[in-house]
Amino acid sequence: MTEVCGVVLAAGEGQRLRPLTEILPKALCPVGNVALLDRALARLAALGLAGTGNAAVNAAYLGERVVAHVGERAHLSVEPDGPVGTSGGVGRLKGWIDGRGALVGNADAYLSDPGREPGKDIAALLDGWSGETVRMLTKTNPPGATGGFSGRRFAGFSLLPWRYVRDLSTEMSNLVRTVWRPAEAEGALELIDYAGSYIDTGTPGDYLTANLHAAKARALIDPSATITGTVTDAVVGAGAIVHGEIERCVVWPGAEVAAGEKLIDVIRAPGPVTVSVRA
Repeated sequence: MTEVCGVVLAAGEGQRLRPLTEILPKALCPVGNVALLDRALARLAALGLAGTGNAAVNAAYLGERVVAHVGERAHLSVEPDGPVGTSGGVGRLKGWIDGRGALVGNADAYLSDPGREPGKDIAALLDGWSGETVRMLTKTNPPGATGGFSGRRFAGFSLLPWRYVRDLSTEMSNLVRTVWRPAEAEGALELIDYAGSYIDTGTPGDYLTANLHAAKARALIDPSATITGTVTDAVVGAGAIVHGEIERCVVWPGAEVAAGEKLIDVIRAPGPVTVSVRA
């Protein structure tokens, strides 16, 4: 089998998640009280792709926060002049990838398959791979949706052969243009079905949906949180304080819901920062 390394793309600004991403880079936003980046790294580690030789993370926006969070768990590629897109990010890692295939995942992708553990749920991307084709994890397009690839949509991870990676520029570009569409035109794009749930957490609504999915229709409360109010179908982070009522909410670590407050479909971060996703 062709040797493979893992790459987590964590450089994005997360503009649609503002003002939350003015506090934390998108990759470090917690889902189910676990940073999205940690979920991605754990998925790679379960496939044997861990440590500075086998896993890499790129960083740009609030990059110092990402670097400090990753530490020695992965090779770090810092983009000092700002994000250069998914393709440019992988292109900047060519020297580190060095002839291997690259299993590339987006840090903001939330994946959950109740039938398979993280890592095993995307192992089909690697199974029997020739090292020549591009493989993409996909879900069937929802009814009425168009675009994507043969009626399917990208689900957070793709597997890139070295023959594509070696030609990538380090300039701003995206993998859709430089790899996925060219591979499709070549007849070298393989679409791998993901049986579980996939959520792109790029908007407040989808971010909240991912958290509630991780909570599994119950209250998911960090043991260090202080709760004197009512928590229904919500996620409460470390050191958070809830004296009021919350329903279908995310309360970030260190955030507070005061007595008398009643929050529904809200993300509460320290500050306080409050983002409502109700229509």
